[in-house]
Amino acid sequence: MLNHADLGFQPIAFQVGPLAVHWYGLMYFTAFLLFLGLGRLRLRQMKHLELTSRDLDDLLFYGALGVILGGRLGYVLFYKFSDYLTQPLNIFKVWEGGMSFHGGMLGVFLATLLFARKKKLTWLTVTDFIAPTVPMGLMVGRFGNFINGELWGRVASAELPWAMLFPGARSDDASYLMAHPEWNTFFAQYGSLPRHPSQLYQMALEGLLLFILLWLYARKARPTGAVSALFMIGYGSFRFIAEFAREPDNFLGLLRFNLSMGQWLSLPMVLIGLWMWWASHNQKPGRRVVR
Repeated sequence: MLNHADLGFQPIAFQVGPLAVHWYGLMYFTAFLLFLGLGRLRLRQMKHLELTSRDLDDLLFYGALGVILGGRLGYVLFYKFSDYLTQPLNIFKVWEGGMSFHGGMLGVFLATLLFARKKKLTWLTVTDFIAPTVPMGLMVGRFGNFINGELWGRVASAELPWAMLFPGARSDDASYLMAHPEWNTFFAQYGSLPRHPSQLYQMALEGLLLFILLWLYARKARPTGAVSALFMIGYGSFRFIAEFAREPDNFLGLLRFNLSMGQWLSLPMVLIGLWMWWASHNQKPGRRVVR
């Protein structure tokens, strides 16, 4: 059993004078750099698009706005709508946390649509281009969650070798103890309950594994929309699986059929992805393929 506190992570990665660089901000910066690096490799794979490095920079700008604005608004709408409805100014308190992947994804969809119109490309051609570059950014984002000791997993067996104590989870621990008093002795001894490091599970599934699948698949010519469909299916499926080990938000808990909000938001991704997959492979002859 491991203790997150023993790893010595602090929210601030480093400080230069009065400027404090937080780990999570550093992860965002790293994700954007990864996008640029992988994007340049994608430019070589898809030379027929005639996009330039400057276009890639523009796409990053559009996408970053989509991620930040969409992620924040998605959290407001999907997770705490009633709270923000009564205190709307709190929407702007981004330093208090609260971002939604699914909202960020919708924001990126809108951003790529604007970019596609500007470049006179089809929207799915652009999403096919960027889809393989996204998972590595998600991976470093989940690592940022782990470093910050947030978005921890559900209570795990103390026998699990990689089970971890998260000091920040003590309020969730207290709620769990009310329904499971058999853990009181353990909690009295260690001050926390053993939990799954679900951030690392998501890092492996939604990040590394999804990247490998998409990158290998996108290396060959595919029907327009097929790469985007695989992203939707892959992310939705991996997120749905990982949520079984992740602690649901304490202000929501588990919803209908004992599924979390993250799982309910991921199910439409899988269904839409399956439809996109079918549609991409049943296009009229002569439709362009992604090379």
